[in-house]
Amino acid sequence: MKSAMPSVRKIPLYARMVMGLFLSLPIGEMQAGAEFAADSIVFYYGDRPAVDRLSRFDLAVVEPDTGFSPPKEGETRTRWFAYVSVGEVSRSREYYKAIPASWIAGYNKEWRSDVIDQTAEGWPEFMTERIIAPLWKRGYTGFFLDTLDSYQLVARDALDRRDSQAGLIAVIRAIRQRFPTARLILNRGFELLPATHEHVYAVAFESLFKGWSEARGQYVDVPEDDRKWLLDRVDEVKRQYGLPVIAIDYCPSAQYQCLKETVERIRALDMIPYVGDGRLQQVNDALLD
Repeated sequence: MKSAMPSVRKIPLYARMVMGLFLSLPIGEMQAGAEFAADSIVFYYGDRPAVDRLSRFDLAVVEPDTGFSPPKEGETRTRWFAYVSVGEVSRSREYYKAIPASWIAGYNKEWRSDVIDQTAEGWPEFMTERIIAPLWKRGYTGFFLDTLDSYQLVARDALDRRDSQAGLIAVIRAIRQRFPTARLILNRGFELLPATHEHVYAVAFESLFKGWSEARGQYVDVPEDDRKWLLDRVDEVKRQYGLPVIAIDYCPSAQYQCLKETVERIRALDMIPYVGDGRLQQVNDALLD
């Protein structure tokens, strides 16, 4: 857990510096979502990405720690995104040992990963130089930023949440400052959009109709109240920011009817669907036919 903080807290210096730098960027370099043109997306975190299957989709999000590097630009029509966890870090990551112990704010038991203190002074630079830069060098020009709400696991009050949000905003802006043409898809992060929407390519979220419980190892139906909350956020994203929305749901890969019906329900709400198995270890491309 984070150490006690003083009673009067301000937005960290690094966050204010990064925010100030971006106020001077030309608006044309900040409109990341304006270029979006895609009807299909796949999320595959297995260890053997098959380029021929993944290339059937407009966008492909893969786990880069498998050693997979995307084809060179122009070799496929697909835009390739690397999965990047911002709010948490698994101890199996190559860069884990380089993270100072003081940056670890807590532990997520369900996914067995450490929660990062987003107010840590060097975190935005670490993210851009140690995590994003090597992936960019390997050919990834898009990044799926996950675990953007993990600070909620350790935040003690509204001021903690505000400071963590400022840290996340600084991370997103630092990535776009370092790589102005990078395409960023946020997994949720709805509360960050007022300050970051100019840098966002699309917004994704999980479990609209069908979800996956890692703790229980089973598929679950999403309660109506949870769905209503998500659809209200989707409406805000579309109405206020004009950003594309991607909905990721989960069905057993052998249950084609569940896959098909869930995709159709998502499409009917004018969102880009992907319905996969709970751990995204298989490519569900049959619905493209």
